[in-house]
Formats: sequence, C-alpha cells, structure tokens
Amino acid sequence: MNTSEKKTGALDGIRVLDLATMIVGPMATQALGDMGADIIKIEPLEGDLTRRIGPRQSADMGAFFLGSNRNKRSICLDLKQPAAQAVLERLVRESDVVLHSIRTDAARRLGLDYERLRALQPSIILCHVKGFSDEGPYAGKPAYDDVAQATSGLAALQSVVSGEPRYVPSILADKITGLHAAFAVATALVHRERTGEGQEVNVPMFETMVAFNMIEHQWGESFVPPLAGMGYPPVSTAARRPFKTADGYLCVLPYNDAQWIRFCAAIGDPALTADPRYSNHAARQSDQTGFWNEVGRQVAKKTTDEWIALLTAADVPFGRVNSLEDLLADPHLQATGFWEEREHPSEGRLRVPRNPIDMPASPTGVHRLPPRLGEHTAEILESLGFGRSDIVELQSHGAIGHADSAPGARP
Repeated sequence: MNTSEKKTGALDGIRVLDLATMIVGPMATQALGDMGADIIKIEPLEGDLTRRIGPRQSADMGAFFLGSNRNKRSICLDLKQPAAQAVLERLVRESDVVLHSIRTDAARRLGLDYERLRALQPSIILCHVKGFSDEGPYAGKPAYDDVAQATSGLAALQSVVSGEPRYVPSILADKITGLHAAFAVATALVHRERTGEGQEVNVPMFETMVAFNMIEHQWGESFVPPLAGMGYPPVSTAARRPFKTADGYLCVLPYNDAQWIRFCAAIGDPALTADPRYSNHAARQSDQTGFWNEVGRQVAKKTTDEWIALLTAADVPFGRVNSLEDLLADPHLQATGFWEEREHPSEGRLRVPRNPIDMPASPTGVHRLPPRLGEHTAEILESLGFGRSDIVELQSHGAIGHADSAPGARP
C-alpha cells in the first residue's frame, strides 16, 4: 500500500441522485456526501425552495440552503418533460442510489417509483423519505417537521416546562429522520456489496420520531400489562433545567452517587449526602423535583466562574449555557477546527461547520461548497455523453436550466 496516497471518504465512488427538498432529504445526502459520495442534486428549474429562505447575497443562495447542501453538484431538470426524463434515465443507469421525499403518487408520475428505477438499473437503491409509511391510514398525508413533532408526542413532552404543547425550536424531526435515512442508505449499500441486490428503503418521519421518543419514554408501557405509565421521570419535571447562578446560568449534573458525594463536598455540606431524600441514586430518582430544586438552591449561591472552578476540581459534570453566538468563539470548537472558513466562487467568504465524525482512514470533510442553482448542469450532461448541441437543444425546450439561465440566478 502506498501510504502517501491521498485518503478518500468511505463512500468514494458511490453516486447518489438527490431529488429531495427542505431539510430531511438534503440532510441525509449531505451526510453521505461528507463521507465521500458523489451527490447530484436534481432540482426543478426554479430550484429548491430553501434556496430562497434566509439572509443571502444571491437570489438562489439563502442561508437555510447552505446548511444542508454542501458536497453536492446541482443540475436543473423539468421532469415533466420527456427530454428531461431521458436525462434522468441516463443518470439512474450510472448511479447507485436515488433519494427523494416526494409523495408516493407524485413520485410515480415523475418516474421515481422503484419499479421504473429498477428497470433502468437493477441494483439501484431507492431511499424514499416520507411523512408516514404507506401501510397505515396516514399514508400519503403531507408532513413537515412540526407535523412530525406533534404526531410523535414530542410537542406534548414540552408541556412539562411550558404547561402546553410546544415545538422544539429546531427542525429536529427532519434532522433525525435525515440521519436515519443516511444510515439506511449506507446499510443498503453494504447489503448490495454482499449480495448484489438493490432495494427500496422507506424512511417515514412519524414512525422514526415515535421510535426516537420511545427509547426512554415508553417506560412502564414496555411491559404487558404495563408496570407504570409512560414518561421517563428524570426528564419529566420542570425542575430539570439549567440553574441560575449568581450571575448567569449553568448545567450542573451530579448524576451518580460518587458525583453527588463530590458535589456535596464541593459546596461544603457533606452532611447533605446523609439526607434520606438524596442519600442514594434511587432516592434521588424517586423525587426528581425535590432533588433538582435542592441543586438549584445551591447553585444560586455562587457565580458561574466559581462553579466552573469548583466542579472541574470535583470532577462533577457541568456545562456552560451557551448562546448560539457563543459557539462561534467556543475555545473547544476553536481548538478542534470545527469552524472552517472557505471562499465560495460567488458568495464570498463562508463559515462552514465541519462534519464532527473523525475517520482517519476514510476522512470526512467539506469537498464542495453548496452549489449555485444548476451550476453543474452542463458538466453532468457532458459526462453522460450529451454534446454541446444537445445541451443547447435541451435548454431551448426548457427541459434543463443552468446557473446562468435558472430563474432567480444572479447575472
């Protein structure tokens, strides 16, 4: 082995066609792209809706789009036109994976159903991300992140703090489902490597989020008949919160018995460990509200920096409560090179968070900055064998678009 050779990502040589929009699908394909896959983002002529969301310097390069579309090439196709369908067919024949989040009936009309794709490429893997699986009564219903948070029980869990259902202020269901989809695609690729078989992979947001929430919250309903109700008690109390210090807020978590003993020693009250309400883990678990309120009462007595020094010395878990803005200057993120600054050909200097997974033998990384709408249309068509005259004809019929002609593109 030539150790001087540049190492490539684990999915180098895998081509993925990304026909998804918003966050859930693009999150999945971005993860695959970070691992080295060649991601071709197939967009309608007007582009992915997210291109026009958030602050931007160009009409088609909004901040929302930048967050989940690195390591991709963009081609614009109007798949309602036969000429564009012919391009799609060539792409499918030379690809390993197709991923989309189009509802089942619409996908069939666009020729993106598994039967047609498999006829074009027998070992193709289709990953279909959808709101609900096709077998139940919710099949075919539209779904976005808020719908998944509401239906999966996640919004209701926020009642513990707010007194009424609330959405988590993050596009959490999309991102979690997207990572599940990426994992499913990688697993399907391993299966194909072993057997030669492609397959259709369905990843429903609703069921994904229910499974996600049930890991801890199924609780007593894990048994038949149930031994208790649902809800994991340690997190099902408003008393579990970042605690107010004398000058700010801090997460303090003396979770096990050894940490609790060290915490009590740090606050100068070792006798608190003998209090029967807190003397062992089981006792603290039985009265979570009382326990966390006691911790909060203690934390209020000192400043944040005083607590950081005490808890560091005592080896008790804690965390500073960062704002999003704080993270840009976080010393740990700075030391690990988490934030990278790159020069984009049209957008200037961009700040990009790197993939946090470290794989020295098959490194992850930012290989391409997010593409302009249709930026790679001509490049991709030429690689498929289309000549310049073919490309001009396709464009004249409105079957394709590129960075200079796509609606909303900056001259």
